[in-house]
Amino acid sequence: MVIESLFGSDPIVNGLVGGLFIATLNLIGASLVFVWRDPSERALDGTLGFAAGVMLAASFTSLIIPGIETYSGGDPIPTLVGVALGAVVLDRSDVLVPHAHYLLSGRRRPDAANPSDSLPVADERLAGVVLFVLAITIHNMPEGLAVGVGFGSGDLGTAIPLMLAIGIQNVPEGLAVSVAAINAGLDRRDYAVFTGIRAGVVEIPLAVLGAYAVGAVSALLPYAMGFAAGAMLFVISDEIVPETHARGHERVATAGTIAGVIVMLYLDIALG
Repeated sequence: MVIESLFGSDPIVNGLVGGLFIATLNLIGASLVFVWRDPSERALDGTLGFAAGVMLAASFTSLIIPGIETYSGGDPIPTLVGVALGAVVLDRSDVLVPHAHYLLSGRRRPDAANPSDSLPVADERLAGVVLFVLAITIHNMPEGLAVGVGFGSGDLGTAIPLMLAIGIQNVPEGLAVSVAAINAGLDRRDYAVFTGIRAGVVEIPLAVLGAYAVGAVSALLPYAMGFAAGAMLFVISDEIVPETHARGHERVATAGTIAGVIVMLYLDIALG
């Protein structure tokens, strides 16, 4: 393995490398706004659909299935408990912080705290941008954790495809972050890219934390793998799919999702 030959076999070091890798690809995606200044809604929905497909396949092939078959001796309960916990934590986070697409449309999601409140208007735009960055940051957290947990398991055959998959899907996600930041009120491209950086940076410490936690307490591994998968599945179902199917581009988004699943499955087989 290239990572092992370059950085050794310490799971925490490899978790750090994995976090840096996915955060860098997030930045690359966010920086695309400099060369692709006005991507169409159709293109964004297709690319986000691709990101959803990659995350969907990775949740099962690199997290849920190994968590059950390899790290809990075939007992599905620890991993499935983790899946439920991951979904619950993301659900509670989304209740407190409105979805990014609700921020952009000018209203809070119906089940958010104080749903009757309107979003900040022009003279309170900074508050709206802060909420936007916080919402995106929350949605990046499971990705960093998943990569860290993958490397913390010590199984590079699982960790590397997972890292590559999340890194690949971070490119369209990073672009979407920059475009959404502009629409949320950031009128300069460099501020939009800063938002992309901010969204990606949270993945690095979480990758290290995930690798350390499962390395220190090996019994946590199936729970942690399930948690990361459940959180990603929640983001796919509750955030990405509704967003990509809201503007009449369902077929493009679905084609992107299928392409993402195919890419992830290929990576898993080729590198696993």
